[in-house]
Amino acid sequence: MSRTTRYYDKNAAQFAEGTLGVDMSELHKRFLVHIPAGGLILDAGCGAGRDIKAFVQAGFRVRAFDASAELVCLAQEHSGQAVELRRFEDFDEPSCYDGIWTCASLLHVPEADLPWIIGRLWASLKPGGAFYLSFKHGEGERRTGERDFTDATETRLRDWVAGLPELEALECWITRDQRPERSEEWLNGLLRRKTVPTRRLFTGEPEHPLLSQLCHSIARADEIDLAVSFVQASGLRLLLPDLYDALARQATESRSAARVRILTSDYLDITDPKALRLLVLLQAQGAQVRIFEAGSRSFHLKAYLFSHFPNSSALHGTVFVGSSNISRPALTDGLEWNYRVDYPGDDGFLEARARFEELFRDPRTVELTDAWIERYEARRVPPPRPIEPSAEENEKPPSPTPIQQEALAALARTRHEGYLRGLVVLATGLGKTWLAAFDAEQIGARRVLFVAHREEILKQAADTFVRIRPHARVGFYMGQTRDTQVDVLCASVQTLGRNAHLERFSPQHFDYVVIDEFHHAAAPTYRRLLAHFAPQFLLGLTATPDRTDQSNILSLCDDNLVFDRNLFAGIEAGLLAPFHYYGVWDASVNYKEIPWRNGRFDPDKLSNKLATLARARHALKEWHKRAQQRTLAFCVSVRHAEFMATQFRLQGIDAAAVYAGSELARGEALEQLADGRLAVVFSVDLFNEGVDLPAIDTVLMLRPTDSKILFLQQLGRGLRRAEGKERLVVLDFIGNHHSFLHKPQALGQIGSGYKQLAEFARKVETHRLELPAGCYINFDLELIDFLKSLDGDGVARDYEALRDGLGRRPTLAEFYRSGANLGRMRKEYESWFGLVKTMDDLGEAESAILGAHQDLLRELEITAMTKSFKMVLLEAFQELDGWHIAPTLGQLAERSWQILQRRRPLLADLPDTLEDTQNGTSAGWQRYWRGNPGNAWIGGNQAAEKNSVFRVRNDFFEPVFDVAPEQRETLTEMVQELIDYRLAAYEARRATTTSADNVVPFRRQRSDEIELPYFPNLRIACGHFRTARADAEEHRRVGSGYGRLDPARHFIARASGNSMNGGKNPIRDGDYLLLELVSPTHAGSITGTIMAIERQDRTGEDQYLLRVVTKERDGSYVLVANNRDYEDLHVTPEMAEELRTLARLKAVIDPLELAVGESFMREEIPPLFGAEFNPGNWNSGHVVLPERNAHVLLVTLNKQGKSVDHRYLDRWIDDHTFQWSSQNSATPENKRGREIIEHEKLGITLHLFVRETKLSGGKAAPFTYHGKARYKTHEGSAPMSVLLEVG
Repeated sequence: MSRTTRYYDKNAAQFAEGTLGVDMSELHKRFLVHIPAGGLILDAGCGAGRDIKAFVQAGFRVRAFDASAELVCLAQEHSGQAVELRRFEDFDEPSCYDGIWTCASLLHVPEADLPWIIGRLWASLKPGGAFYLSFKHGEGERRTGERDFTDATETRLRDWVAGLPELEALECWITRDQRPERSEEWLNGLLRRKTVPTRRLFTGEPEHPLLSQLCHSIARADEIDLAVSFVQASGLRLLLPDLYDALARQATESRSAARVRILTSDYLDITDPKALRLLVLLQAQGAQVRIFEAGSRSFHLKAYLFSHFPNSSALHGTVFVGSSNISRPALTDGLEWNYRVDYPGDDGFLEARARFEELFRDPRTVELTDAWIERYEARRVPPPRPIEPSAEENEKPPSPTPIQQEALAALARTRHEGYLRGLVVLATGLGKTWLAAFDAEQIGARRVLFVAHREEILKQAADTFVRIRPHARVGFYMGQTRDTQVDVLCASVQTLGRNAHLERFSPQHFDYVVIDEFHHAAAPTYRRLLAHFAPQFLLGLTATPDRTDQSNILSLCDDNLVFDRNLFAGIEAGLLAPFHYYGVWDASVNYKEIPWRNGRFDPDKLSNKLATLARARHALKEWHKRAQQRTLAFCVSVRHAEFMATQFRLQGIDAAAVYAGSELARGEALEQLADGRLAVVFSVDLFNEGVDLPAIDTVLMLRPTDSKILFLQQLGRGLRRAEGKERLVVLDFIGNHHSFLHKPQALGQIGSGYKQLAEFARKVETHRLELPAGCYINFDLELIDFLKSLDGDGVARDYEALRDGLGRRPTLAEFYRSGANLGRMRKEYESWFGLVKTMDDLGEAESAILGAHQDLLRELEITAMTKSFKMVLLEAFQELDGWHIAPTLGQLAERSWQILQRRRPLLADLPDTLEDTQNGTSAGWQRYWRGNPGNAWIGGNQAAEKNSVFRVRNDFFEPVFDVAPEQRETLTEMVQELIDYRLAAYEARRATTTSADNVVPFRRQRSDEIELPYFPNLRIACGHFRTARADAEEHRRVGSGYGRLDPARHFIARASGNSMNGGKNPIRDGDYLLLELVSPTHAGSITGTIMAIERQDRTGEDQYLLRVVTKERDGSYVLVANNRDYEDLHVTPEMAEELRTLARLKAVIDPLELAVGESFMREEIPPLFGAEFNPGNWNSGHVVLPERNAHVLLVTLNKQGKSVDHRYLDRWIDDHTFQWSSQNSATPENKRGREIIEHEKLGITLHLFVRETKLSGGKAAPFTYHGKARYKTHEGSAPMSVLLEVG
């Protein structure tokens, strides 16, 4: 409640006493002259009811409201009329009133809201009506006592009303306050709306279509009754969006849902069964549909009735009677005659309404059901020739696009390989839902379950399946709708995911399950749903191009990415229009001042910041500069949309606001936009997805988007190709807040890290983005600077970047797939949930779990895994609700077998000898599974059981600790998060050893190489004795240039310090040392050689030192440093007892030689050459290092997404020969080409790094270093095809 409203509630009696006796007759007379006798007047902000009583006494009908409850009571008592308690912002009654009276009421509305509020009231005024307003005469806003006022001058009032449509005249005059002892001046305004001739006859064709009239009437009606001879799917789809909006109205507006009734017939078998299937879906949302069974009678009705009730006792109505059935030609461009009748004014409407009631209840009509449609299809014999053009349905059966055909082939292959689940990534506009329907047909699925988290998606899916499977029963399971006996069930995860609903279906009820755009917040519900059902195949769908964002749904799909085509691929394939994107710096809004709660801005505060004149002018300026012909603009609220539409109209631009319950219906707006009557439509939420808008050529983004998916959906509204449309122009207003970061991430198809965003900005700045032909991306300089400023390093910063991009806290699998350094994370924060807690992202329940079960979570995160089985068993344990009721070992083994069947790559972990598993029930399988992961989890592989997590009692597998009932669900979610990460990481590790299908790998190991132990933690001090550890043993290959080497005696360690950095062969800090172990019996002579000396300190820790050992004449030893800055160490008899000669130095190894055969991420390669990573240089495939006289060649063999002609230009010919294709700029004549050809002569070394694919396990794949290469020969120019000898 506002401060002003509280004032009037508290002082209602005093206010009434001061106003009821004021003489308003002159003002009434000036207003009422424009109102027809008996006309309907709205008194908005009626106060104590003085004017209500006067208007009623003058013979007019009056409706009134006020925001003060106390004044409402006084007004009803004084006038004897009903008065509603309502605020201006809640008012929404289109085209009802002959006159509107706002005497001294709008003056309490904030100035920023006045154009919008006046516009809403104006929308309720009939053509030819009058609108009275009054304000205290003055400038600006003020507060007097406990009330807020907005004063007005004629100029200010004209500014506020300038954008009103059909404004015929504005008359202004000044009067003095009529109350005793008051002398203020009042500004009076009288607006008159043009009298628009009402068209009565609609003759069809493009000039006079019936469709826009029907859409307009649907949006305003409280009751909708349609009676037609036949219905075709093509025509019904034109009306469905507005009909669905009318049925869903009560969820978003103060108005109740409309009553929708449709009556059609089987006359001459013309009605299309697909249209009837769509009507069944409409029926599921609350519509009533009946069929007139004609038999031998004719049925030629074509009537569309719309009723509206301004109040409980008033009826307004319109009926269209004529020749149009529900078909596309009849509603759009066919030659038809349909006559309009309005009430009050023509009682023919009442007669038509009564006859419809009789027919709808006629015994010859029956309720539409799936069973009736099937009987109709069985007996239907349409006329051999259409009775009329509109009776012939010419919808071509849909067929897959080329990209969908590729995806269908990939899905068939993955099922052939035994996979039971898979994820497909298709950009918005490439037809994900169509693909699901095609694939369900491809495998012959009898029953299909389509799951999504939004009703809009489910409605689109239902329509799609009706087109593909016209004979199937399609139904909904959402909200209060509970269809079960259908062939295709479109279900909301929120409803179906509850146990009570899941139990209505057997696990094998559906053959095919689709999960569309997995929503992170519903993760446990999805898992519960998928654990219940066992379909032949489960398909996950997403439009998100980044593996980090796909992480959740990828885990649900057993990490099986089947097919991936992003936005750029759709454009390159000619299926989507190219785009020109302009990121505009939103200079007039400081988003950091707007409260940010639960992953989004405070909606009211955001709307206030966005609906300002400064921002509107900025938007207009950018729009004038770049816009094309048809613009769709996205706004944050109804008020914002109305404000922007008003501002554009003030500049002479035909614009309208469209939202649930707006004066202009969705279908009507699209039609006016298509034919040029509108240039801009400002929308709140109706056009995010599912609306066919091929003619849109400009998208104006005036609001932050909550997610990358929503941003791509809004972008996708304009990407449909259309005749004469060369490109889509996108004007996106981006502010100084992390919530905008997902936009460049989506556009640049990059990860969520701040470093990646900064590099993207640098590429935009230097025009180095790789885009499809015809595409262009530009950001204002302020935005580029903002993105570049994000560059930084650190675990917490990586976490923040990912959290900002996702709009929520990331999961560990997402953090891993983003490329974060998990080793560093554990070193700094001990564990994943330790990091999450530090970042204040653990909820109260999660914090309690972490406190109670920290050891368990830590163990799950880092437990050793040579195979996948421990996590498979744990996932089975969770699917069986093991924290609640302990499963038997037999149940665990059987469920684990089922999980392995879904995760096909993990089957490779099983021994070849294990053959007869009998679906996880055979004795051999049960025995094997008990003895492997089962035994490991209960501590059977450990010396003691003190660290075991589980135990077995009476053949039940249970935790060794208790879990409180209220903690089970949260613990399950946290454990599942760790399972998803461990399996993702394990499969990624396996993938690094698995080659791509279309690349032949070579195992390049020279016969003269030998593997030696390498101890990264054993640092041999070149200075003073230094503590080190000989743990974490690894292995490195070295060549034959060091003589005969034995892995039992020779090893590699690193030097630490610079005491040996001198002489002819200096040893520098960090050098790799090749050392040979010595013993007292096999040391040989050590005098004059460089030795590694070992001793133990007082705590028992080992320390190491590298020195030249010399022997004095007295038999004592001196440890000599080659660097004269360090003192020599004279070994005393006491020291001699502590020291031991550990190893003799054989050589210092070139680090590049050790690197041969090792894998390196791109950013890890520069340090091998003493260089720093610079993305501008090192993100290319050919890096020149002049200071090292070196060329570094970075090659990806399988260039996914490239054309077949260019995919295999780089390849191994044999073990020692590599064919390399240079960059297009290299020719035999220019400097770079000559340096390749003559590299040995010029003293330049070539270094070859190769990887098979760009991605591995969802992250950038590492390169393998194959050593130095030598030029052999070449062909061609720009690019050159070069043969290199390697090894």
